[in-house]
Amino acid sequence: MEDKSKMIYGNEIGRKAYRNAIHSKKKFIKKYGDDTGTKYPVRLRKNAVLGDTLGIVDVRVAKKHGTAGEKNQTIPFDTEKGIIVGNIRMGFGHYRISMAIASAAHAMGYVPYWMDLNSYEDTTCTKVIRAQNDLYSLGSRLSQKSRLFNRFVWEPMNYEGFRKLSYNASDQKNAELMAAVFANVPKEIPVIATHVWPAQAAVHAGMKRVINAVPDNWPMALHLSEGSIHTVQTRFAYQGYRILNGMDKNKVLNPMPKDSLVYTGHYIDHELVQGIEEDCAARRARKMQKKPMRFLLTIGGAGAQKEIFAEIIRYLIPHIRDGRAALYVNVGDYKNVWEQLKAEIPQMKTLSCEHFNNWENTKKFAEEALTGEVTGIHGFWHENIFEAVYCTNLLMRSCDVLVTKPSELAFYPVPKLFIKRVGGHEQWGAVHSAEIGDGTLECRDTGHTLQMLELFLNEETLLFQMCNCIEANKKAGIYDGAYKAVELAAAESR
Repeated sequence: MEDKSKMIYGNEIGRKAYRNAIHSKKKFIKKYGDDTGTKYPVRLRKNAVLGDTLGIVDVRVAKKHGTAGEKNQTIPFDTEKGIIVGNIRMGFGHYRISMAIASAAHAMGYVPYWMDLNSYEDTTCTKVIRAQNDLYSLGSRLSQKSRLFNRFVWEPMNYEGFRKLSYNASDQKNAELMAAVFANVPKEIPVIATHVWPAQAAVHAGMKRVINAVPDNWPMALHLSEGSIHTVQTRFAYQGYRILNGMDKNKVLNPMPKDSLVYTGHYIDHELVQGIEEDCAARRARKMQKKPMRFLLTIGGAGAQKEIFAEIIRYLIPHIRDGRAALYVNVGDYKNVWEQLKAEIPQMKTLSCEHFNNWENTKKFAEEALTGEVTGIHGFWHENIFEAVYCTNLLMRSCDVLVTKPSELAFYPVPKLFIKRVGGHEQWGAVHSAEIGDGTLECRDTGHTLQMLELFLNEETLLFQMCNCIEANKKAGIYDGAYKAVELAAAESR
């Protein structure tokens, strides 16, 4: 196989950058070993949380088969209807996109096999990913605490550093250490990767058809996996990736081949797409009937932005007391964030109902909220990562406004209020959402965030306009990206 760190789509990588890529791989080998030739056993098991809902089957890779409670797992791969959903847990975003792909695949009659390359404890692959993920999470948290770090380190790295072709060269070389986890996965099963590392690893492992579902709206070489078919969610991203815009300063680069890049639209769960008209009608009705306006705050996997959420809660508490607002707060798997919020805002205690680590209770609440009444503050915490992430998806349908940073959630079909980004690349998610009408501009400080909350509370204009746009966007196919990615993966793959 050609060295994908030397040449990227016909663009030669400089000697220094290539030497750095070689050094990066050697450094990881020295620290974590090289299991390239290892044939790890693979076993399949129904996902305990989303197996029934989304049809997800976990692909477990380890040196030994099972544990005392998991003997004789004999579920075979379905090579006719199976689709690998390759991902990593890096924050919640890539898991959420994977759930959207799995949901669409399940609805279309396929079997989604879940491969989280960050969950295979014995492998070099997972050790390399976790080392980089830990650094990213640390940087994300520091960027919220230090303006200097954010301005001079984090923003430039996320905006321009990850954009460079030389960065992709190092990633490609490191991904050679991740391929072993695919050794015993049937090569004819297509792979849809929702992070570039599983896409690169699958290509290096010889998987026959790999779809690289690019998550962001800001084109970066970080997301390139030559040998796979790249899907993007916006026309802006398509043009930027096609010409590899700005990925080697002002140099005009050889473009990506036309058959390696496809615009699909947003990656959205089947359940959310199908419920758009019903959910938007319910939002309008609640507003017209002056029922409490429901705001959903969701804490990401890095646990950042607690401070701005605290300000939002303080602002909303008087309106929650007088019945003009209601609040969902999903802290994911960060119970400490909820406890810190309660300590900082004592008024929360008498208004809050805690839905903690009880998945059946959470599902029941989300289902009843679609047609029932909701008042007060409802806090959600789940220790299980699948429950922690998918909780937001369940609550999204019955909320009126999702309050979030402009990350992967910027593409979801729900009215959105965008708070300050974490990383410069995220700002383009808010720009896109505002342009298609289903979200606000990015509110980069507390004052503008509270101004938007006031507009949502005191008039119907923003909410109704966003609902109208969401319905129009559905008709235009903007939210069909997950279906199209699955169609692309299944075509010519058997």
